[in-house]
Amino acid sequence: MSAAARRRVYLHIGAPKTGTTYLQDRLSLNAKALAAHDVHFPTRSALVSPALFHFRAALDLQGQDWGGEPGHAEGSWDALVRRVRRRTGTVVVSHEILAPASAEHVAKAKRDLSGPGGDTEIHVVYSARDLGRQLPAAWQESIKQGRTWSYRRFLKRARRGRTWFARSFDLPAVLGTWSAGLPPEQVHVVTVPQRGSGVSVAGPGAPGGDELWLRFCRAFSIDPAWAPAESERTNPSLGAAESALLRRLNTSLGRRTRGGPDFDALVRGLLAEQELVGRESGRVGLPPRFHDWAEEQSERWIEWVEASGVHVVGDVADLRPVRPGPDESWNDPDRVPPRRQLAAAVDALAAMTREAARREDPDRQIGSRVRDQARRLLDS
Repeated sequence: MSAAARRRVYLHIGAPKTGTTYLQDRLSLNAKALAAHDVHFPTRSALVSPALFHFRAALDLQGQDWGGEPGHAEGSWDALVRRVRRRTGTVVVSHEILAPASAEHVAKAKRDLSGPGGDTEIHVVYSARDLGRQLPAAWQESIKQGRTWSYRRFLKRARRGRTWFARSFDLPAVLGTWSAGLPPEQVHVVTVPQRGSGVSVAGPGAPGGDELWLRFCRAFSIDPAWAPAESERTNPSLGAAESALLRRLNTSLGRRTRGGPDFDALVRGLLAEQELVGRESGRVGLPPRFHDWAEEQSERWIEWVEASGVHVVGDVADLRPVRPGPDESWNDPDRVPPRRQLAAAVDALAAMTREAARREDPDRQIGSRVRDQARRLLDS
């Protein structure tokens, strides 16, 4: 930290699908322990988690209002800024929806967090993952959130830069905006390790330990010993059959139900992150025709990083996608045989039936409606 600075603010801006859920939860769990070392992850109140507070603040900064009741984000950015300015030492602000922010919103974020006294040193942290893993994970995430588009349509739009995820993943574009006015040593790129080199996403029990978490700690200048509590939060991938089933379920439920308050907890929490995880139906990867393009993009990213002189935590080689081996076939989630979907649908139906029976008045609950839709899928 420079001699004049009383405060160092790390703006972790994403990207999505780079272990952000685990990072934010671990910072939250260890907030008190970190504060004892003058490292802060601000929250608004005991009733609002830091991760939710930062999400709402990022929405408010960008003039957006989704993911909750109308107006739920209003005032959150100013509230976050006030809490940051009250702190000395290190402050971490983290949410992945910040990645594709406009130049206007980026300038406002830096200006507000710096304050009028010039006593704040701003750092930007961007975590990046190769497109061979990131794009399939992003499509699955959109399906978990209720989208109904096919994998083919998602990839076609992503290749043209016409999805929110694609804009968030474009490392040169994102950091070209966020690094404006900052010396390169205050811009940090954290690479997500490749499979077999540590851990693909941070999480307890992962082979090789929490290598990604250790990389985040180095980027934030945090001693890992200051945050001993491990997070149990994960955001697991689904297989091809489970992804196809969930997309069909989203279509059958309709937009109104998918936008309801219980959808995220029930369909995403119960099905997508519990009941349908770990089934052997084939991993969703990039189609073979996208491999050359993904490799071209990775080389463009690496060239930008090396030319910019920004601080890299990890290895830029992690940004190069790894092609499947000769014994790995591609599983098209848009063309999953009905029999494979049927097995997943039976498990989903059983889970929804148990949930509906557990509730006091299942006829009025979304669980009952989802259960009925699952039965229709079985009959179709």
